[in-house]
Amino acid sequence: MKNNILLIGFMGVGKGRTARALAEKTGMYAVDCDDLIESMANMKIKKIFASLGEAHFRKLERNTAKWLEKSVNSTVISCGGGFFKVGNLHKIGKVVYLHADFDEIVEGIKTAPNADKKIRKRPLLEDLDKAKALFAERVPLYRQAADLEVAVTGRTAEQVATEIYKQLGKKKK
Repeated sequence: MKNNILLIGFMGVGKGRTARALAEKTGMYAVDCDDLIESMANMKIKKIFASLGEAHFRKLERNTAKWLEKSVNSTVISCGGGFFKVGNLHKIGKVVYLHADFDEIVEGIKTAPNADKKIRKRPLLEDLDKAKALFAERVPLYRQAADLEVAVTGRTAEQVATEIYKQLGKKKK
């Protein structure tokens, strides 16, 4: 297995912030799958969903996962909310599920300094009832996919990164 750490969990749970904090702690790089996909497609996620559809976006996720498996090592990878379904997750690295309750995630997004932008970039959050059903469907799947689960409620990204660091026994490079 490669020396990568993949952070999975529902959209808005803090995977990106935690990835950056963990990268700083370990001396690893941090990358965001959604950023990689936007770069590959040369368009924003919301536009990919609107113009090409979710199925095309999922294909881009699988292509990104293949590239990560082949080309990336010693990196903390922040995965999009549905990325855990790519099929080769464990060939890419250790999988850490960041967990919080749905209402806490939504509240965190709504009260963030750049809340409007955070909501706009997540097309699956436009209908909160559908999003809550999706969350309920995914939680057991996240748990099944994960090597480690870390609760993020009431904790900073740095505190979560510290717990991941301790549990995975990472040494600073």
